[in-house]
Amino acid sequence: MAKRKGQEQKSLQDKPATLKDLLNPEIVGKLKEQAAEMKQAEEKRKEELREQAEEARRKERKRLENDFEYLLNNSSQDWKKFK
Repeated sequence: MAKRKGQEQKSLQDKPATLKDLLNPEIVGKLKEQAAEMKQAEEKRKEELREQAEEARRKERKRLENDFEYLLNNSSQDWKKFK
């Protein structure tokens, strides 16, 4: 039992230092802040792309609604129900 306890303590002390441990806490904080800003910028960019795609779909639908040939080809061919 004594050997095991000594081995456990030794293994805890022998863990390699992580980058976080080696860097100044100020630098770590700045890096985290920069990562958060980059994530927000990416989300904003994705939202703008989504809005542009939606606007393009709206414009295309409006253009097609004004196209008589498109309306005729996609309308119901059952004219009896309009009598």
